[in-house]
Amino acid sequence: MQLSPGTWALPEIDLNIQVVERVRSIASDAQGEATAMRVVGTSGDDDTRLRTAYVAARQEDWDEFCADCDKLLVEIEREIAKGKLTLAELEEEEHSLERLRKWHRTLHLRDVFRSGDGRDRADELLERCARAITDFEQQVFDATRPRAGP
Repeated sequence: MQLSPGTWALPEIDLNIQVVERVRSIASDAQGEATAMRVVGTSGDDDTRLRTAYVAARQEDWDEFCADCDKLLVEIEREIAKGKLTLAELEEEEHSLERLRKWHRTLHLRDVFRSGDGRDRADELLERCARAITDFEQQVFDATRPRAGP
């Protein structure tokens, strides 16, 4: 979770420790520096508040992801309804799906506490997008396939 530009609070898990080491390496290669600190809360509620804030931030990520999946599904339906069954349109939609897949992988890596139902909904929506692209692909191929002459 970004606290301010260049300042992050991350749960201390193996993956994040590896990320911090990678950031140190990148900063060093660029003749810069990175400082990592282990922080301990001063009250019993501090860890809970930080975890709650982290989970809420991940839920916002999942909500945004799901909204983009919904947009892709609507876009595919719109193109089919307009009869815009072209290879160029298919390529554009496939690029959108690939972007969603990359984002989905990133969100899964960040979601170390499995943040609520947003993650499950995102998994299901991404699968729906993949099926919609497959169906769209078949319609495009059917529409663009050369027909045998009389």
